[in-house]
Amino acid sequence: MKITDIRATPVTVPLQAPLRHANGAHWGRFVRTIVEVETDEGLIGLGEMGGGGEAAVAAFQGLKPYLVGRDPAQLEEMRYLIANPTASLYNNRTQVLAALEFACLDLLGQKWGVPVHDILGGKLRDRVPFASYLFYRYPNSAAGDGEVRTVDQLVAEALDLKAKHGFTSHKLKGGVFHPHYELECYRALAAALPGDSFRFDPNGVWSTEQAIWFGQHIEDLNNDYLEDPVFGMHGMRRAREKLRMPLATNTVVVGFEQLAANVLQTAVDVILLDTTFWGGIRPCVKAACICDAFQLGVAVHSSGELGIQLATMLHLGAVLPNLSFSADAHYHHLVDDVITGGLMPYRDGCIDVPTGPGLGVTLDRDKLGEYHELFRRLGGYPYDQDPLRPGWTPLIPNSRWADPADARVPEIPR
Repeated sequence: MKITDIRATPVTVPLQAPLRHANGAHWGRFVRTIVEVETDEGLIGLGEMGGGGEAAVAAFQGLKPYLVGRDPAQLEEMRYLIANPTASLYNNRTQVLAALEFACLDLLGQKWGVPVHDILGGKLRDRVPFASYLFYRYPNSAAGDGEVRTVDQLVAEALDLKAKHGFTSHKLKGGVFHPHYELECYRALAAALPGDSFRFDPNGVWSTEQAIWFGQHIEDLNNDYLEDPVFGMHGMRRAREKLRMPLATNTVVVGFEQLAANVLQTAVDVILLDTTFWGGIRPCVKAACICDAFQLGVAVHSSGELGIQLATMLHLGAVLPNLSFSADAHYHHLVDDVITGGLMPYRDGCIDVPTGPGLGVTLDRDKLGEYHELFRRLGGYPYDQDPLRPGWTPLIPNSRWADPADARVPEIPR
């Protein structure tokens, strides 16, 4: 089996409402690039990457001379071919490599008639548990609903998600408002959902002193972990010395050299493995094995996935013996998907691991076309900007917080 073609299609898929985060917002939609790798046997493997546009398409088109005519089973060869560590000083191909790895594993599973989790060593669980992923949200400018800004709105959203999907662990994305206000919100969540567990993520925008202050004020809660309260491994070490809860990261340990540094001088207790940021599913499995050897916790990170990348997260979660925390997913904020059958359902806070050959998902060509046309009409959006704060620049550590009393509704093209 040989690769004969690579295609990249940017899409944008609507969200229920714009999601706010420490550096800006998702402006009512996710922009992703769907990758197809075709072979001389007529099989097509699927991949997915964050972002889109001419640059993403050009990145994959530029790799066709490297890959056409090669065997998709030669994954280590492909890794060095397009992401050699020294050559990659001059490019950033990790996420491109991940999308291609997804597609090649999908091809191999289809060829051999087995799901990807069998290629990775066999599944240990049939379902992967997920945490609710709670965001402060702007209202949907079309309908005016979906806002999450006040304490009461946040608690109502968490209760609704628990009722719909069965979540028993809840993650709040913070770093938007002043830490004092977000502490009030987080404690209200814990009070409203007794018996459940919680995690908080301000995206590393606090000072170490703020991180210690916040962490000490939540030590009495049932915390899974405190995620990226401060940016940088030394700041994480300082915070870890003062706090009685695990610290987690998807920003300061996202590669093997950083993982080695963390093993030698621990700054982080839980490594959040992202199939895109680490360059594929297989590197995440390798990283999890290292974490297992050194008794570090692991969880599965979310980077704004559609169904193809969600499938990679499910196959990863299925094979990790040391997956001791619920995974993250933005997925329930989407209103649709590009895979056949639409959005995968949650059941008791879990999503079933696909059992079909390869990744176990297929493209809905009509949806792919529809959301590609929507991308062509709307284009991208500035992820690191807030639609109601023109000219605002987030700092690290941040001191320019949004105002929770500001109830304006952004006008976002749709």
